[in-house]
Amino acid sequence: MLINARMYSVTPACKAAWRAIIDWALHRAGADAHYEDHDPPALLSDLWRRDDLACVMMCGLPFSRREPQPVILAAPVPTPARYRGEPVYWSDIAVRADSSFRTLEETFGSRAGYTLKDSQSGYFAFRHHLLRSFPALANAYPQINGNLLNPRGVIKALAEGRIDVGPLDSYVHDLLKHGDPEFAAQVRVIATTDPTPMPPIVATARLPEKTIECLRTAFLAVQAEPALASAREALLLERFVVPDPSVYRVQRERAEEVERSSAVWP
Repeated sequence: MLINARMYSVTPACKAAWRAIIDWALHRAGADAHYEDHDPPALLSDLWRRDDLACVMMCGLPFSRREPQPVILAAPVPTPARYRGEPVYWSDIAVRADSSFRTLEETFGSRAGYTLKDSQSGYFAFRHHLLRSFPALANAYPQINGNLLNPRGVIKALAEGRIDVGPLDSYVHDLLKHGDPEFAAQVRVIATTDPTPMPPIVATARLPEKTIECLRTAFLAVQAEPALASAREALLLERFVVPDPSVYRVQRERAEEVERSSAVWP
């Protein structure tokens, strides 16, 4: 069984912090698993298909679509005030910092970008926001540049002038502003999408029920563990909660709504 937190390992400090927290939780729960790198350009979707995951962070959309559904162990609650102490996130719709665009509507007719077509925050959230807020503008962007892989790819494409607007996972964006502020400062947010449940830490391996409960208890105890203070600070992590799996249904439903729409992005 393996552990991995690639989704939010957006800086070396974040990667080390996730490793520290998950190792601590496994040790406290008496569970055994090994860490396995799955760094870019490897696709997260390949990781999430595996059946030997012990503690791996997974986007809520593939979680809601996967059969059999993985077991939720915990989900993070970020510290920034805009999360209001809830396990949610959204997409920050960004432009280059020196762009003349001030509203999302002003970007219509320009060039949009996205990460990957299986991404909630990097594709579907942006598409759903456009569909709901501007239903008459099915093709608001005549040029679409996809396969930017992750939020860093979106920021890089904006900074280099290859796209004019693109979505950023809000938690990734906050972690970059915290841990790599010079890189994050290249873009500016002009809109945000509706929130959806935060990606959970899941298991796809067949863990005993007692192990699952011990892991959940361990993640809930991370908040008060003094030895993890620096890891929590690096991750802007307030605490973990154990969400009901049904809350992720909204991501599947919104994705299906986008897929039924007439606008097709290459």
